[in-house]
Amino acid sequence: MFIHRRRGWEIPESAVTPREAVLNRRALMAGSAGMMAGSAAITAPALAQSGAVPPLPPHEINLRYQPGRALTSEREATTYNNFYEFGTSKTISREAQRMPRRPWTLKVEGMVERPLELDIDALIRAMPIEERVYRLRCVEAWAMTVPWTGFPLAALLNMARPLGSARYVSFQTAQLPAVMPGLRQSWYPWPHMEACTIAEAQNELSFMPIGLFGQPLPPQNGGPLRVLFPWKYGFKSGKSLVRIVVQEARPPTFWGTIQPAEYGFWANVNPAVAHPRWSQATERLIGTNERVPTQMWNGYGEFVAGLYEGLQGERLFA
Repeated sequence: MFIHRRRGWEIPESAVTPREAVLNRRALMAGSAGMMAGSAAITAPALAQSGAVPPLPPHEINLRYQPGRALTSEREATTYNNFYEFGTSKTISREAQRMPRRPWTLKVEGMVERPLELDIDALIRAMPIEERVYRLRCVEAWAMTVPWTGFPLAALLNMARPLGSARYVSFQTAQLPAVMPGLRQSWYPWPHMEACTIAEAQNELSFMPIGLFGQPLPPQNGGPLRVLFPWKYGFKSGKSLVRIVVQEARPPTFWGTIQPAEYGFWANVNPAVAHPRWSQATERLIGTNERVPTQMWNGYGEFVAGLYEGLQGERLFA
């Protein structure tokens, strides 16, 4: 269901970001976006040339995927980040600001009828943009809950038209040595690659965020464009994407190449399967440090459990 006004996200108002603050931000954004809508085709190229990131386009809020918990604060969500291209600490947000988000091009190629090479602003104009609140669960056993703005991955794949024999989709992160000091760590298998099956990519939950908390997606969170699979551990959700490849053979992945015994292909959130070095039975909520039980599929089983029928013999984590 889509609506235009924010509700309480099915939890007590005292537990979430104040409703007035959210509504005020949305109203300001809607006004700005509305004024720009008529001239978007003219202004977007000019903004791209200047390196400026345009505001998010007008969009609706999709309440189909209720998070069932309070939002993480914007400050916590944008300053506690994993992005190894910028460094191995969680405090890379300042360093990441050096990464340009315009101009930016995404390629979609491989086993598709229509290979694409799109400027990000042209892509955004072609996609059905909406906001969704998702839980994000890291393999390190921490979690956050944030509002993402973006579009279904399936909408992009439908534009490229995968061939019937395609089985997998891979996602490549940008390599910008001038602004990504982590790339100097040559023992990592750059570029960062992740992958999923074509069925997982076409699932309704699979999402391509371009925004966070109503603003363009910050570089430290994977801006200007990332992918998100909320039922999987966060390392499966590639950031700052420049290339998507549809293919028949299962592709290698970044963390699977580094340590396949710890970071497997499926990486579905599963409290019953421990990481070799820690339990996955509980998770720590960023901002409050509260420990809560981990949910199978990160709580999204009704949408994704059917993808894994017949795979019960495999370890869905590794």
